[in-house]
Amino acid sequence: MASSEGAHPVFFVVPGDPDQNTGGYRYVRRIAEGLGATGVEACREGLSGRFPLPDRLAEASMNSFLAGVADGSTVVLDGLAMGALPDVVAAHAGRLNLVALVHHPLADETGLTAQTRDWLFEAERRALAVVSGVIATSRHTAERLLDYEVSPQRICVVEPGADTIAGVSASGESSPRPSPQTSQESGDTISLLCVAHLSPRKAQHHLVEALEGLQHLPWHCTLAGSMDRDEAYGQSVRQLVDQYGLEERITLAGELDDEGLKKAYRQADIFVLPSLYEGYGMVIDEAIAAGLPVITTDGGALANTGNRPGIRQYPAGDITQLRQCLENWVNVPAALARATAEAREQAQHLRSWSQAAREFRDALSSLVSPGDLTVFDSDWLALREPADHQARNRELMSGVRAWAEQAYNTPDTEKSQHASPLVIADLGTGTGSNARYLAPALAVPQHWVLMDQDAGLLSRVAERMERLDVPLVTRTCKLTAPELSGQIPEDARLLTASALIDLVSADWLTALADAAAARNAGVLIALTYDGRFELSPSEADDPWILATVNAHQHREKGAGAALGPDATGYLKAQLQTRGYQVSVAPSPWQLTPDQWKLQIALLQGWQQAVLEQSPGERQRAERWFETRLAQARQRQLSISVGHQDLFARPHAKAGN
Repeated sequence: MASSEGAHPVFFVVPGDPDQNTGGYRYVRRIAEGLGATGVEACREGLSGRFPLPDRLAEASMNSFLAGVADGSTVVLDGLAMGALPDVVAAHAGRLNLVALVHHPLADETGLTAQTRDWLFEAERRALAVVSGVIATSRHTAERLLDYEVSPQRICVVEPGADTIAGVSASGESSPRPSPQTSQESGDTISLLCVAHLSPRKAQHHLVEALEGLQHLPWHCTLAGSMDRDEAYGQSVRQLVDQYGLEERITLAGELDDEGLKKAYRQADIFVLPSLYEGYGMVIDEAIAAGLPVITTDGGALANTGNRPGIRQYPAGDITQLRQCLENWVNVPAALARATAEAREQAQHLRSWSQAAREFRDALSSLVSPGDLTVFDSDWLALREPADHQARNRELMSGVRAWAEQAYNTPDTEKSQHASPLVIADLGTGTGSNARYLAPALAVPQHWVLMDQDAGLLSRVAERMERLDVPLVTRTCKLTAPELSGQIPEDARLLTASALIDLVSADWLTALADAAAARNAGVLIALTYDGRFELSPSEADDPWILATVNAHQHREKGAGAALGPDATGYLKAQLQTRGYQVSVAPSPWQLTPDQWKLQIALLQGWQQAVLEQSPGERQRAERWFETRLAQARQRQLSISVGHQDLFARPHAKAGN
């Protein structure tokens, strides 16, 4: 996903102030900043109201923001904001590329009643069903989302990054901060740090209770994190500190800004996270980046995040084990020194935020509908090419060959007395399938201009066209309606495309007709979906699947509202009004059981379309697709897909 002039930014939507300093908000902030460095504009938007159990203000705020975003925009919805608003999300899913960012499911929060947990689970399941895809911040969360009926194909994992905060230089040498062993041997106090907003899931009360039994040792603990997100819990932790007489030894620092956090990491000797459950545990990486050894639990994703050198783990919720871990490092200088050395070595191998941002950009590109109408998967293009070539209408192609011979043998005397090669502009060329079919079929000298918005696909064209021995150039360019005519060579005599125009808008086809007429060029458009398909054996829900797929065909595909099956008829009318003689002929796919791989790819594409178009019919759709995919794999299925080929012959110039 690359940004370009006039492109929509990527919007990140979070509850409340986007500059809050919790792990989830820091993740969004650093990813958004990193996307900007890759050329993708990113904006953060905070919503009003109460979350994650939304009030009316929260619902109105989400709806108002999404309603104001331009069609086709990509919006990343933090799970905390969208998880309990499935109806609002569904109302905008048809015109926006909505991607869920899930740190951990809402129902996995600690301290919920069974009724609230069940309600959150169902609400988030419904919301996740209608988004274009999901980005999870850990593999643990990705696996958990399978319980929410999110297919693995719709999930990408982008783990956080961690930049060195303090304590370790780029060379791996420690900063001037004294080593923990030196501090212990000199009788200095060991500084403990916990960074997390105060909540039952973060379990700071366990840390206070563990430290109550270690008052004979030299330590001081700082709890850095907001006390306002759960005021009742924050007050209970303060009361517990007072009850144990630890007011002088435990500091409730509140939420710290970036500079405050850096200072806290720089002054600490040990990092402690007693959390019962984490979707990733970003602060673990931040602590390691600061060269701090870590004591944490095995709760949720921490079982993996914390399983490395420099980190001591204990069973989540076990206060006795936590106390023993603390005592060992505070009371045994050599043990803490070894753990610190391991943490500082690990700091050199952490992934950066810039790497995380690049992965996030790639994840968005793989999950959302392409913002450029000619961006396709190369594997899909390769898989369909034999079927495309077989389906071409031979009778219509005879007319194209006859016209090409006439056009070649009728030179433009104003420019040359000799015939020039026929210049052919291939729009949305992909990997060159259309050119590979047409070049040998047209028995005249040719010069091809292969045009696409995907530079990666175009890079593969030349080597695959080499055996045809025809001159060609590739051109990476925007193929939007306003820019279309300016991109097509002025001397083009034939404009052609394959499997493209059902994805574009009326404005795009009007621009194509105008460009063709301005050049008096022929127009050959192949394999446009005509709104019909049949499967054998038949199923009762076949008509419903067909109607739903066709409805989805009219949605935004990156070039305005797509005409889908109506595209051929619309282009024919536009060309006829400009004096063209237009022929349309059928070019259906007839996929036999032996073409089961292409059948599966086709069915999977339909499945995504149906689930996006009718998210409320998920179970019905999945029953149908489960049956059909099984038939394809067992080579028991035949599929016919209707296409149309169009050839438009321009009017003859006076004097020719």
